[in-house]
Amino acid sequence: MCAPEKRFLCHEEAFLIGQQLTRIPAVPTIELPVCMTLSALIIDDEALAREELRFLLDEVGGVEVAAQGSNGIEALELIERHRPHLVFLDVQMPGLDGFAVIQRLLDRNKARASAGLAAEPLPQIVFATAYDQYAVRAFDVNAVDYLLKPFDRGRVAQAVERARSRAEATVEAQDAVPRESQIEALLRLLGRPQGAVQPARLVVEAQNRLLLVNQKEICYAAIDEGVIRVVTQGMEGYSRCRTLEELLDQLDPALFWRVHRGFVVNINHIREVIPWFKSSYQLRMDDKRQTEIPVSRAQTRRLKEMFNL
Repeated sequence: MCAPEKRFLCHEEAFLIGQQLTRIPAVPTIELPVCMTLSALIIDDEALAREELRFLLDEVGGVEVAAQGSNGIEALELIERHRPHLVFLDVQMPGLDGFAVIQRLLDRNKARASAGLAAEPLPQIVFATAYDQYAVRAFDVNAVDYLLKPFDRGRVAQAVERARSRAEATVEAQDAVPRESQIEALLRLLGRPQGAVQPARLVVEAQNRLLLVNQKEICYAAIDEGVIRVVTQGMEGYSRCRTLEELLDQLDPALFWRVHRGFVVNINHIREVIPWFKSSYQLRMDDKRQTEIPVSRAQTRRLKEMFNL
């Protein structure tokens, strides 16, 4: 009688222990949809920008960076290979830019639909750009998010949270078609940046007069306490634009470069590149005062490539 009772107790203990062990993995399984980890790609032609964004994503948490790429071709290959939830995509890249990458993804799905195949779900797209006019338009459409360079930790956290919310909503809805139509609407709105036509002259207020200034004559523009100062070799005045984003929307992106959060320069009016502290640089412009303008860390790589430094 004792032997069976002893065997019964051993089995009961094993059963109870087994129940406890099986309960352990149940906790993360329940919480995963609520706080899911997003897989991500970082695509940017600037190594410093990629490193900075990777650092901030590690700080924010909840994002696993599967791979990094430096151009649009690599972006397409990595998206197909990793099928990430989220792609941080630089707008301006040599060859295939960020908008062209999105267009290629949409074209792939159209080709699959023509062949009777199911469309591939599109990843969440977060544009990383120093060109505010593209970012603002993207944000207004609300099809994608954006980050302005230099990156801000709070803004990165916001973008990740928005992407997580959209990813969870997509999982619940099991329908990616509305999102794809949103992205197509974005591309139509942007009209591809290189095709945009900016006015040749800019309205500048100086000495109570409204002057029409040829863009080629502008050395740089700077914002201070919400006021935008426009400087040429022969005069200084003020733009009626409220933000640098609004001003950039009127300027030729082939000429003007936002080198810092508070400065936009005409690359044809850069007189000298000055090495500064900790591998940073300043630009000396060819205006009367020979103004020195700082280059942000995120723009240093572009500066080196532009002038073969």
